[in-house]
Amino acid sequence: MIDSAQIRGARALLDISQADLAEIADLHVATIRRIEAATGVRGAAETVVKIQKALEKAGIEFIPAQGGKGPGVRLRQEQADAPDRRRK
Repeated sequence: MIDSAQIRGARALLDISQADLAEIADLHVATIRRIEAATGVRGAAETVVKIQKALEKAGIEFIPAQGGKGPGVRLRQEQADAPDRRRK
């Protein structure tokens, strides 16, 4: 399962706000704020899955922890479904 740092990192790579993520994941912005503020991931697994799927659809690839290295995020080369909303 992804963690709060990966969610924040994914948003940064996409240059979208918490409100943008809430919209594309069909969640309330307060839910995104709460999950991102946690040290781990707290909340219903269904909620975290919605966030993960929305970010993956927007062009994010989640990298699992392995070999003593922590988890991460990166942009896929093709981002056909990337959100058009950018922070102003």
